Amino acid sequence: MRERPATRVFPIHPSLSPEGNHDSRCSWPFERPAFWMLKTSMQGRIVAVQPRIRLLRSFDQRQHNYPGYALLIERLNEQKQIWIGIGPATHARYGFCAGGSFSAEVEPVANPELEAVDYYKAAGIRYIPGDLQLVSQPPWLGVPPDLPTYRARGHRRLDVRTYENLCYRCIWGCRMAVEMTIDQWNPREKRYRKETFCYGPKSCSKYQAGPVRQVPGRNGTTWQEEDWLDEDATSHRGPDD
Repeated sequence: MRERPATRVFPIHPSLSPEGNHDSRCSWPFERPAFWMLKTSMQGRIVAVQPRIRLLRSFDQRQHNYPGYALLIERLNEQKQIWIGIGPATHARYGFCAGGSFSAEVEPVANPELEAVDYYKAAGIRYIPGDLQLVSQPPWLGVPPDLPTYRARGHRRLDVRTYENLCYRCIWGCRMAVEMTIDQWNPREKRYRKETFCYGPKSCSKYQAGPVRQVPGRNGTTWQEEDWLDEDATSHRGPDD
């Protein structure tokens, strides 16, 4: 009798999984590589909590996915900060907030191009809220709202330097992983980058839009995301909302 060949191991791209996301597992003929299952113990203080949102671009079209939240953890006894992705149900259960203590077993993300966090799939979570006092000026550090609230508010582009210097701590800031389909007729041609956005009040004194963003298209064309798009996306909100 002929022997059955050994099962080969392949990395699984999210587009091949049944649900189309990183948290899915695909059965035969694919198996998850062993290194995906390695867990890392993470302990530290929560520096920031922000929405974890992905942006899909196709020239002048854009679409958002809302996997959950991103926790910025300052590890104990280390001068190092790490972003950890968690799901919306987990955040609803614990109500994570800057200043609290966090520990969990986590996995490195499978595809860094599709994520703005370093680790995800947290298990064995232990969370102790801190005594952080709320402030009435940016950056706002309270418990972030649910994801439908972010979707309803809409965002404006945010200057990268402003985000890195201040807004990385604010619950209204967001650093998104961006996947760009360059040619709609050839969807396999993609590029990736990170973009920063603000969901906060339009009257924020710290806000800086930064340069207009350009989105590459087929045959070397480029589309510019002008200011009117941000104004339209947030036109339903007042200056202090």
